[in-house]
Amino acid sequence: MNHTPDAAHDDLVLVVGAGPVGLTAAHELARRGLRVRLIDAAPGPAPTSRAVAVHPRTLETFDQMGVVDPVLERGRHNRAFTMHAGGRRLVRLDADYSTMPTRYPYTVIIEQTRTEEVLREAVARLGVTVEWGVKLTGLTQDRHGVRAVLEHHAGSTEEYEVPWLIGCDGGHSTVRKQLKLPLIGQSSETWELADATVTTQLPQDSIHWIHTGGQALMMVPYQDEGRWRLLDTAPRPGADPAGAAARLSAKLSAGLGHRVHVGEPTWSSVFTFQQRMVPRMHDGRCFVAGDAAHVHSPASGQGMNTGIQEAYNLAWKLAMVAQGHAGRDLLTTYGEERVPVGRALLGSTRRATFLVQFKNSLAGVMLPVVFGIVRRVPALRRTIQRKVLGGLSGLRLGYPQSTLTTATGSGAGISPGSRAAAAVAAAGRPGTLGAEELRTELRDTRWTLLHAAGGGEAAVSVAADTAADHASWLSVRTIRAPGDATGPDPMEDPRGCLRRALGLAAGGWLLIRPDGYVASGGSRLTRHDLDRALSPLGSGRPRPTLQYPSGVPRAVPDTVEVPTPELEAQG
Repeated sequence: MNHTPDAAHDDLVLVVGAGPVGLTAAHELARRGLRVRLIDAAPGPAPTSRAVAVHPRTLETFDQMGVVDPVLERGRHNRAFTMHAGGRRLVRLDADYSTMPTRYPYTVIIEQTRTEEVLREAVARLGVTVEWGVKLTGLTQDRHGVRAVLEHHAGSTEEYEVPWLIGCDGGHSTVRKQLKLPLIGQSSETWELADATVTTQLPQDSIHWIHTGGQALMMVPYQDEGRWRLLDTAPRPGADPAGAAARLSAKLSAGLGHRVHVGEPTWSSVFTFQQRMVPRMHDGRCFVAGDAAHVHSPASGQGMNTGIQEAYNLAWKLAMVAQGHAGRDLLTTYGEERVPVGRALLGSTRRATFLVQFKNSLAGVMLPVVFGIVRRVPALRRTIQRKVLGGLSGLRLGYPQSTLTTATGSGAGISPGSRAAAAVAAAGRPGTLGAEELRTELRDTRWTLLHAAGGGEAAVSVAADTAADHASWLSVRTIRAPGDATGPDPMEDPRGCLRRALGLAAGGWLLIRPDGYVASGGSRLTRHDLDRALSPLGSGRPRPTLQYPSGVPRAVPDTVEVPTPELEAQG
């Protein structure tokens, strides 16, 4: 055993698990200048894909990360959900995001292996390399750091000390178990997934739901012509996996009313999913995200998307604390904001599971009647399109009740807690100057203070002083049209499209978090209101550094344990 009790590693964060969630965490920490060590127990990248859907809000996040273009190129854009039963098409529901403006009004169908490939390339550009075959077998922590026991594929072990640890190591998470975080919930159904070439009359411009009379199946189109992800909600117990092609061919043919041939799957898996979550996602200097924090049905394709949002939410907060720009209490907002999202996710996936399965003997009779009405009543169809498909998008998620969301009482601008990216879409077509300026700004790793010109010299002075005092973690931009007075770092908006989309009149302001959510705003920028909006961050003064034996400076860790009573109560 290689024992290194005082190992002076120069990494600030150990990320356990190199799936999409761990890769996102590593990318965002490294993009903010933190040193990251990324390990995974597997011998190499996963050859198969569980998740295949990247929803609009995650695409917006990928845009902020600078990785959206390769994801768009390697996947198929899906804008519809088509339902079939009794050998005929019942209704086609087109995605309707008209009440949720976004540059990405579609879901991208892409194998998880390709998504991970994009993210691995991105972290490599930031100097982070995945260490494959390195398994976490134990951990202990105190107020000053975390000591992890790591086992290498060759059999050697090491004890590794690090200030922070993030567990993104999946449904059987070692980190979660070491922290003794219980998974609360219940077991659920057994389903079968398969990737195969399918010969069918169905167009690959939609996800298809097919009811056979006693059960339902789903077909999700990949980018490659003729290739589909198939989901069987009721595989026969004990069925031979080698017979999957014949079984799926027979079921799909019965539900669609034409002969369907499923080729031999390149991958298939029969699994029993659970509906469980942890009561809290933060314990001292350790955190969990993704499947390490919640496991659930794949019915709505939410798992990977939710985990990516969690990793992004945590990374910017941890970076601010580690770099001395915020107090440790900022880290409690990770669980405060994301535990309720996980709880709501379990509820929504439970409902989605019921709807996808539809194990009801009357379904074959009732479905054509119900969806015949939906097809003939446009207003009802639009409502379903917005509520159901829009609900899967992640675009409705916000943090209006967060500690970080403050109201100044002025009532100006976009509602605090909502997505600033909505204004990028609402401000005009791609290429519109103001919209593109804001889109670029949202890629900045810092907070953003947007100030609309025309508020007078006092407001300009507040903006200028703020820019000078907090440039390392806060970007101050002045939205201006020709003829407006110049303030810090002008953001050109010649036609006023951006200001209208943001709801800002002359002198108005918005404070935007690093993850693109609006924290606060007002009709006139004053030092008092801005101080109030920034107060949840705690101290922004640089902290002293401590020289470790290797000579690598590290921030002095906070000695106060982070309280999480509200999460305990929720659990």
